[in-house]
Amino acid sequence: MLFTQPVIMVLLILSMFFAMYAQHRVSSAYKKNMKIPSRGNISGRETAEAVMARAGISDVEITEIGGHLTDHYDPTHKKLALSSENYRGTSLAALGVAAHEAGHAIQHKVGYSMLKTRMALVPITQLSAKFLPFVIIGGFFFQIAGLINLGIAIYSVLTLFHLVTLPVEFDASKRAKVELVGLGIVDRDEMPGVSETLNAAALTYVAAFLGSLLNLLWLIAARRD
Repeated sequence: MLFTQPVIMVLLILSMFFAMYAQHRVSSAYKKNMKIPSRGNISGRETAEAVMARAGISDVEITEIGGHLTDHYDPTHKKLALSSENYRGTSLAALGVAAHEAGHAIQHKVGYSMLKTRMALVPITQLSAKFLPFVIIGGFFFQIAGLINLGIAIYSVLTLFHLVTLPVEFDASKRAKVELVGLGIVDRDEMPGVSETLNAAALTYVAAFLGSLLNLLWLIAARRD
C-alpha cells in the first residue's frame, strides 16, 4: 500500500517543516511590507470602510483589537476586527490585511457558498478540537483502537474544515486585491507588496490542511495495521 504508516510519518514530518516555512514566510513578508507606507496614506480602518462601502455594507462594525496578526471577520456578530498595527497603520501590509478581512464581509453579504459552509462547520469543528489531546495521546502514542476511531472522525471534520477554508481565504484575497486597485487606495506598482503579504498568509492555510489530512491518513493506516 502507498500510504503505510512509515510513509505517512515521513510526510507528516515534511509537512511540519512546510508549516514552519509558511509561518516564516508570512512573518517575514508582513514585517517587510509593514515598513513600506502606501502613497495614499490611509489607514487600515479607512481601507476596510471604503471596501465595504463600495459593496453596500453598512452594518459591520470595525473594531481594534490587541495582539499580532489577530485580524479576523466575525460573520456571526458582523464585526471586522483589526489588530492595532493594521487598524491604524498605513503600510502596504496593513492595507492588504484590512482589505482581505473586508473581503470576508463581502463574501458574507453576497452569500458566498464556501463561507456559508465554513460557518456551518464551526460548531462541530470546535467540539472536535476539544477531544484532540486525548486522541493524540491515546491514538497516536498508545494506538488504543477506540481512540483511533475517534481520531479518524475528528480529523475528518478538521480536514474538511481546512479544505473549505482554502477557497474562502483565496477568494477574500482576490477580492481585496481587486478592490484596492479599483478604489485607487493602492497604485498598481504598489500591489506586489500587498500580494506578497497575502500570498504568504495563504501558505499557512495550505499547511494546516496538509497537516490535518496527513494526520487523518496516519490514523487510517494505524487502524488498518
